[in-house]
Amino acid sequence: MRRNEALETKKRETEPINKSIPFLKSNKMKNNIQILIAVLLIQTLSFGQNVSTRIDSILNHIHQEYPETAISLGLIHKGKEYYLSYGKLNRESDIDINKNSVFEIASITKVITGNLLAQAVIDKKLELNNYIDSYLPTGYILQDNLKNKIRISDLASHQSGLPDINFPELMAKNPQQPAESVHKETIITLINDCEELTDYGKYRYSTMGFILLGQILEQVYKEDYETILNRKLIAPLQLQRTFTKDFNTNNITAGYNQEGGLQELLNWNITAPAGLIKSSSSDMLSYLKAILSSDKGHLSKASTIAENSYYKDANIEMGLGINIIRDGQQIIYAKTGDIMGQSSVIAYNRSKKWGLIIMINERNPSLRNALFNMVYDVVN
Repeated sequence: MRRNEALETKKRETEPINKSIPFLKSNKMKNNIQILIAVLLIQTLSFGQNVSTRIDSILNHIHQEYPETAISLGLIHKGKEYYLSYGKLNRESDIDINKNSVFEIASITKVITGNLLAQAVIDKKLELNNYIDSYLPTGYILQDNLKNKIRISDLASHQSGLPDINFPELMAKNPQQPAESVHKETIITLINDCEELTDYGKYRYSTMGFILLGQILEQVYKEDYETILNRKLIAPLQLQRTFTKDFNTNNITAGYNQEGGLQELLNWNITAPAGLIKSSSSDMLSYLKAILSSDKGHLSKASTIAENSYYKDANIEMGLGINIIRDGQQIIYAKTGDIMGQSSVIAYNRSKKWGLIIMINERNPSLRNALFNMVYDVVN
């Protein structure tokens, strides 16, 4: 199975704010992007060009096709770091983006939450096979037939069968900030009213799972998710451009929806563990360097736990919040992120010693997919 067939195979009519829609599926791309891929692959496969030159050629051509789109790329490849950026902070600005420009990483946040969950395992705060019942905060009361059934790893691998938030309805009410009306009481009601897990043990992408994981982390550490994130990841890696509640910075990109309209970046709330972190290529590459490190630091150890297979069927394989893609003998770990106004992808290959982050300041999964495919063919 080629890498472009290995992730989710179906797309809902309307995804929630942090839904990872199918990536690496060329049949979803626009014709002009397909043509561009073919042309650029021929141009960039010439011998004698280094990795940076070849990828820069790809981005340069993409930028000519999409001059209003800002694209930031960070790559670690065999110990060397590369940063390439094209575009402006917004469509009215004359300020170029750079490696420190801030984007919404959207559902890549789930990879971070998965790592924090694995760190909790290392810290002996929980076990992934434990049932969620005793870890849920006060107020949650599972129906009798749901008790001692859902494991923590089920939440992280999208197989819990729990109901999800109705984002199409929320978007209809508040297109700019649909998660604004989601509170702890909203989540408690959804869980407590759930009478049946109709698809338990089957893959169904779930925002709810990661909202609950955030609350479980808060229970075992006796701290809020933001504090845990800062203490276990942002501070140890000395990340300077990764933001939670306060993302008021002069180097932040604007977001644009699929219709080309200006889209607000989402405010921090209870859904944060599923998709609300903001970050830059430089910070995300620092994260990739840490998890790929051979020194077996805390984050690196946690990532190997997160990379275990907790769900697998004919179409998809999942770790803790991260997709496992098998391309021949190669194993690639990857996660896409699509929020209302931005798209992104993170990926890495341990055996080939590369890690990649791509962030785009508009919701454009097709362009994101095309970029990944082209860069993948250069580095893998």
